[in-house]
Amino acid sequence: MNVNPLYHHTPERLNEEKVWIQRAQKSPEHFGPLYKKYHEAIFRFVYQRMDDKETAYDVTAQIFVKAMHNIHRFEDRGVPFASWLYRIAKSEVYQCFRDRKADRYVNIETVQLVEFIDDFDHEENQNKINKVTRLIKELKEKEIQLIEMRFFEKRSFREIAEILDMTENNAKVKTFRVVEKLKKLFEQKN
Repeated sequence: MNVNPLYHHTPERLNEEKVWIQRAQKSPEHFGPLYKKYHEAIFRFVYQRMDDKETAYDVTAQIFVKAMHNIHRFEDRGVPFASWLYRIAKSEVYQCFRDRKADRYVNIETVQLVEFIDDFDHEENQNKINKVTRLIKELKEKEIQLIEMRFFEKRSFREIAEILDMTENNAKVKTFRVVEKLKKLFEQKN
């Protein structure tokens, strides 16, 4: 599986980011480089979970306001700043659903789904895509998050662990179990 370079930083990039964070912690006016670097990715993360673009923009704005006001609480754990932002994003998305009493929306692009389905069977067709889409929607929220982060967002297990507040090994094991669960469901309902 290819990894997404947005989520995997070199030591040099992490150090550059650390300088930006330290500046922003001293003065909010220095938050700009972090905002510029991560706004699009955070928006995509939010929008994939919502059915309304305007609401996704509003939630994204709220995420960055919270991040800027709470940056003094950020602790460097050797992973990109994005991990902290995604934790805030996850919380804000759920809060939005609670406030609106809305169901979670799963927005999966067909290209991403075809790549994911390759783990099930090499025969690609619309029936299988539809079936896996239905099966994913039947999963628990935590299971969906693992699938999204690992296979659609192509995150490392280390970053998934940081975002979901678990150990890296636990992220690996739980992701493996969800994939196995999906494969069994797929075979049972075939």
